[in-house]
Amino acid sequence: MKNFTQTVCLFLFVCANLFAQQEKGIIGTNNWLNTWTEFKPNQVEYGEPNQILSGNIAKDTKLYKKNIYLLLGSVFVTDSTTLTIEPGTIIIGDYETNGSLIISNGSKIIADGLETDPIVFTSNRSVKKEGDWGGLFILGDAPISKFGNESSVNYGLRPSSFKDINYGGANPESNSGILRFVRIEFAGKRTKDFGYFNGLTLAGVGKKTIIENIMVSYCNGNSFNIIGGEVNLHKMVSYRSSSNDYEFNYGTQCHISNSLAIRSPYVSNANRSQCMYIASYENKDDVDLTKKRTAVVAENMTLINISDDLAYDIKVGLVKEALFIAPEASLNMTKSVISGFNPAVILDETIFVNSENLDRIKFSEMYFNNCKGNIFTEHNSNNEDLENWYGNRAFFNVYSKASDSETFINSKNVKLPDFRLRINKIIASNDYED
Repeated sequence: MKNFTQTVCLFLFVCANLFAQQEKGIIGTNNWLNTWTEFKPNQVEYGEPNQILSGNIAKDTKLYKKNIYLLLGSVFVTDSTTLTIEPGTIIIGDYETNGSLIISNGSKIIADGLETDPIVFTSNRSVKKEGDWGGLFILGDAPISKFGNESSVNYGLRPSSFKDINYGGANPESNSGILRFVRIEFAGKRTKDFGYFNGLTLAGVGKKTIIENIMVSYCNGNSFNIIGGEVNLHKMVSYRSSSNDYEFNYGTQCHISNSLAIRSPYVSNANRSQCMYIASYENKDDVDLTKKRTAVVAENMTLINISDDLAYDIKVGLVKEALFIAPEASLNMTKSVISGFNPAVILDETIFVNSENLDRIKFSEMYFNNCKGNIFTEHNSNNEDLENWYGNRAFFNVYSKASDSETFINSKNVKLPDFRLRINKIIASNDYED
């Protein structure tokens, strides 16, 4: 009886400790990166296209897994049309014509892949590289902060009607469709006059649009570029982007959860790039400041920089900050991991350390690991005020100097890595949902 009682007590003690662990970083009872992601896309042979997509798609259309499609130039889904893409379908962006897919305002995409059969957008080159093709645009009629509440994407796209590149409106509930279990590889082509395309651009997209389980890898522009709108993003993955992993601007209202950014100091472009760039505008004269400023709620994020020699890479300037927060933008970040940066966070130099600004820039229950400094104001090496504020016990932030192998369950596996946090050899998760 005594042994039984001891066993029960031990079991309850272990359970209590398991559930007492703070859930930081990406979570899940299983490694949800398995099966649908691909960390070596340049080694995958997708086959040759047998169907061409070009010009406008102006009537409801379905793409089938049995075919391989080539995006030839700028392909627009227009006139309130729905484009449905079957799970497992391969869509290849043409290098020569900068193949891109644009879901125009009022139209929808139903790209509802499966965990075992994701939809893939990729390059048509034999040796695939960042920036081989354009990218995927979804344009909606949710609010943006620009004057007139409307704007347009340019990038040198050639629509048959200007309205096909417009976005923005007054409908935060708008529905642009479903994007789920989708991979976007080698996008972000650079143009002479318009800069870099992005992997996935969400412009004026509303909250009824479902965006889950999306992986953007080897993008030459931003992996995820969110302009205005009200969006919920769940289980996003950005892998080895040359530019920002997640960029939010022009009044975006976004809740992003259980998502991942994996940076490499050896692939970033010459401009300073971050895991997250949060701004309310690029030019203050372009926006109506009576409208909502950009506000991001981020929880259970894992932002990691993977270096062969982190100390050396920091010394020679290859490693920068994980997050940059521009003026008049808000971030509430919680239960997240930032590992291997220099430093973890930088606030724009015009953001003064006062109660008003600290109230809209929140970090709580964070795990800062292996960063050369935590939170700084730009061009100011004295961050004592910020350290004292965010280091307050009320925020439950944790600071560590552990290696990747000590911090993550299996970050070294090149095929199927696992970036869930390891805490005392117990997976940091109570999440029993699929």
